Amino acid sequence: MRTLYAAALAALFGWACAQTPITDTDAPKLRFAVAKFQHETCTFCPGGDTEIADWTKHSEPLTGEALLDSGNYIRGFTKRARELGDVELVPLTSPIGVFGGSSRSWSTKETFEHFLDQMIRELEAAMPVDGVYLALHGAMAVRDVPRPEAEIARRFREVVGPDVPIAGSFDLHGNEDEEFLRWANFAFVTKRYPHYDAYIQGERAARAIRLVAKGEYTPTTATRKPGVITATVHQWTGQSPSMDIMERARRWESREDDAYVSVFYGYPWSDVPDVGATVHVMTNGNQALADRIADDMDAFIWRVREDFAVGEYPPPGRAAELVSEAVGRGETPVAVGDHSDRPGDATHILKAFEAAGIQKVLYGTITSPQTLDAMDEASMAEGDAFDMEIGGFTPSGGTPARIQGTVAYFGEGFGYEKIAAIAFGDGNLVYITPTYEQVLYPEDFRIGSIDPDAYDVFVVKSRVHFRRGFDETGYAKTIIVVEAPEPFVGTTFLDALPYEHVDLEEHYPYGVPAHRR
Repeated sequence: MRTLYAAALAALFGWACAQTPITDTDAPKLRFAVAKFQHETCTFCPGGDTEIADWTKHSEPLTGEALLDSGNYIRGFTKRARELGDVELVPLTSPIGVFGGSSRSWSTKETFEHFLDQMIRELEAAMPVDGVYLALHGAMAVRDVPRPEAEIARRFREVVGPDVPIAGSFDLHGNEDEEFLRWANFAFVTKRYPHYDAYIQGERAARAIRLVAKGEYTPTTATRKPGVITATVHQWTGQSPSMDIMERARRWESREDDAYVSVFYGYPWSDVPDVGATVHVMTNGNQALADRIADDMDAFIWRVREDFAVGEYPPPGRAAELVSEAVGRGETPVAVGDHSDRPGDATHILKAFEAAGIQKVLYGTITSPQTLDAMDEASMAEGDAFDMEIGGFTPSGGTPARIQGTVAYFGEGFGYEKIAAIAFGDGNLVYITPTYEQVLYPEDFRIGSIDPDAYDVFVVKSRVHFRRGFDETGYAKTIIVVEAPEPFVGTTFLDALPYEHVDLEEHYPYGVPAHRR
């Protein structure tokens, strides 16, 4: 009996040890450089080009442990790399975000080079390194730099040489083509929208870099451009065929050892030459397999292109009718996605709902920095009477809406120094912010004395991400996505956008790419 017990313990102990990295503590650690440079750029949005000050308004660039704890991609990479036991991380000073987020337009070339040059200087000083991890987005747009993420990889490659593995992680809204993998070895893209798996993609990058650094993986890649362009509102992975595309990628990864399949859906509000869907496949020294998977994914996306790229949503007036009907049936809360409003100042839905007499609506949020400035100058406070116009200051925003009510909150919120909440009408409330804000969870509205549970309808400036807290949690009984009354920035009418670097006739549903004719 004791012999059997000892054998069982030995087997258990052996299994446990197999799950823990075994490293030679005397061997030098692998050194992986880590950098972050992310922006989802709306080149058609107003407000002028993005400068250095816009990147540093919220926070100065991060380095050290602060960088290694910034965002889910890097957190996933850092945790997995440290668990491997033989890795040392070398964080490079990186900007962490643009004021205004995805409502901001082109970065200037000088701004781009300012931050990239700093990273490169620090990388040169830290050499040698055994790997590079780049936490990117994929939809950055820079004046006179057609493919910014590929340029970042190229600059890093110049320093580290041809044999050091470089991996990037990306948002599925990225615009990429074969150029990034010309300089890098791996591209790991989120497979879910909302992006629940950013942390996982960071983890995968850490493992992949280490495998190459240890001589256990020879990266071989294949890239395909299906020739399909889609508005991001169509890209929700909770519905087919978007769900099916990503599941197909996961099945390939499950069937084939050491295969990674990444799919970019693209970001059509960046006027860049590599816009649209992209497939990146990486295998361990097997070019034929990489090409076979890439061809299959490319063909599948093309087969489902109609359901993927074409869709209709009700305009504000019709949306008001649908909301009223849902409230009448008791199917509340109702979550309304104002998907097309990139600047965040649109008042179309507010006006339509007011005209329909819909009550207990929380509008979160409307961009109106001038209103906040005026409130600040007047030293307004909670309980004060409010009678001002809000929003409607860009072409896509319509016209300003006059709000008469009471200040319910005025102070810090959503990461800004000043926001306001105005109670008005019959149980309604509108949050005012200095720039575009995409609210994902009902609880995010619990600021000061404001109770989100007091409202039947929530209107948020979001396409899909709001489904995290309002839909996929089961919170809202009714979900309605609303189209703008005109084909402005962010709508599904991409042919209304003044592209200069994109030929829409090369992209379905506006044409057929040359390689498919």
